[in-house]
Amino acid sequence: MKEYFLGIDTSNYTTSAALCDGNGRIVANVKKLLPVAQGQKGLRQSDALFHHTVQLPDVLRQLSPVLKDGKLFAVGASCRPRDAEGSYMPCFLAGKSGAVSASVSAGCSFYEFSHQCGHVAAAVYSAGKNELFSESFAAFHVSGGTTDVLLVSPHKERIFEVKRIGGTLDLNAGQLIDRAGVMMGLGFPCGPELEKLALSYKGEKDKVSVSVKNLECNLSGIENKASKLYSETKDSARCASFVIRSVSETLKKISENLTEQYKGIPVIYAGGVMSCSVIKNELSSFGSFAEPEFSSDNAAGVSLMTYMKYYGLQ
Repeated sequence: MKEYFLGIDTSNYTTSAALCDGNGRIVANVKKLLPVAQGQKGLRQSDALFHHTVQLPDVLRQLSPVLKDGKLFAVGASCRPRDAEGSYMPCFLAGKSGAVSASVSAGCSFYEFSHQCGHVAAAVYSAGKNELFSESFAAFHVSGGTTDVLLVSPHKERIFEVKRIGGTLDLNAGQLIDRAGVMMGLGFPCGPELEKLALSYKGEKDKVSVSVKNLECNLSGIENKASKLYSETKDSARCASFVIRSVSETLKKISENLTEQYKGIPVIYAGGVMSCSVIKNELSSFGSFAEPEFSSDNAAGVSLMTYMKYYGLQ
């Protein structure tokens, strides 16, 4: 009978579940976006928790065809945004509840992880850099809820020990992208649509200036400039190009500073924003990227860490 390790992640905008087999391979990775009304810039935590509770059974049901020839040996869940004191979001309660119920039903162990570590683990796996599970490296976690530069090292209990060494001082990169997209009438979350618009722009590129000091940045000024640009031109593609290039140049400058400060350190890029092809092309010389399926919110990293913890591979 095959061994399987279930991971569940209920972030603010995606219900996810994944299976890792006994050889450390992700064999199923299912996700479903939470519904957000047109024109809205996000969801209240109470609404996100409700939608996860409704969607999780259906997401888990999609794993049944894989599970029919094996059994669960352990279950893990993202139970908090970060491994930091006071890190908490109600939406993760849905995933934890489902994971505990699954572990009790299967008579197996339950493990808790952070959403952030799940992103990093998924990126390491997808990039084919599994050697990083046993050495120190730097990671960018860039999404709607996070824009962090991290120093990551192995940890026996949590798989990763994560220290924030830089990132945004105001808006997150994903927030900036979503706000610009909603301003132009795009559906939330706006990343994929905004990227398509940016790639379609063939006109003269607007000048981009970034606010970066060492490993920290400010992004709110870009939002103000984007709003002014769209108000004056009503050119969605031009505005999208400006926003994507501004985020890209900001992350590029931080990457340059990081690799200068930590010479020779491996770099991994994780998080939904890092699935953007424009940004990936600009930063690929600095480090490794996950495939889009493993960059956006997913439970693959959680299932992999569950497998590793069960076998004491850290």
